[in-house]
Amino acid sequence: MNFSERVVFLALQIPVGRVTTYGDLARAAGAGKMASRSISKVLSKYPNQKAIPWHRIVYAGGKVWWTEEHETKRRELYELEGIIVNNKGQITNFEEIIFDFSEIS
Repeated sequence: MNFSERVVFLALQIPVGRVTTYGDLARAAGAGKMASRSISKVLSKYPNQKAIPWHRIVYAGGKVWWTEEHETKRRELYELEGIIVNNKGQITNFEEIIFDFSEIS
């Protein structure tokens, strides 16, 4: 598997109710931390976009990404999965729900 294939494979493994960071995903796929900048581009090329759990991939420290267009839907997804996000877009239970891929063999 090449880097892009590993990124997609790993992104699809993030369990419901858990999140990972762009950097952790890049490292788990075999690249350095700076490769985190390429994660969105890699995933955006995956043909089945609806399968990608975009809301489970967050910035370091638990900061979430959204625009006005995406905020309502993402807040709904977070709430359904028990992920607590404050009004500043920060996951308050981040340390409890971080998924670091060590559980994948």
